[in-house]
Amino acid sequence: MYRETYGLITAYAARRCDSPQDAVDVVAETFAIAWRRMGEVPDGQQATLWLYGVARKVLANHYRVQVRRQSLNVELDAEMADLYQAAPDSGVELTAIAHIFRALPDADRELLSLVAWEELDRQQIATVLGISRNAVRIRLHRARRRFARALAEADVHFTSESRSAPAKEHL
Repeated sequence: MYRETYGLITAYAARRCDSPQDAVDVVAETFAIAWRRMGEVPDGQQATLWLYGVARKVLANHYRVQVRRQSLNVELDAEMADLYQAAPDSGVELTAIAHIFRALPDADRELLSLVAWEELDRQQIATVLGISRNAVRIRLHRARRRFARALAEADVHFTSESRSAPAKEHL
């Protein structure tokens, strides 16, 4: 059944998803459900139709999750805007800093976030990431250097007014 229907279900999901990754997730979930409910899968051509039905429900759930995530992002953006408006003259600078931070590699953002926002020390970060404390020290040093270089290239400077973010001194 899997070999016979995989292409059809994949095409079905791909035409309805915003990204190939989402389509792959929908297909995987569809076949996982089919595997768990193997006793309910009809024979022959009816199996394909049954899988389309399952895929349709998986897509509906996917859309619901996506809408909920977007609404939560809007709420979080509003909360973050309120948090960072403590320094009225630094709004442009904070926007630039946030943009530069988001442009950093994922690993750098994660390290800097664990230090600044979660306020973890090097040993705690090592435990979270499953690496040595020394590796954390080296990676953190490099991440800070890349962040500072990106800020300098964008001509963004920290001032006492713009350093209103929580735990900013740790970055």
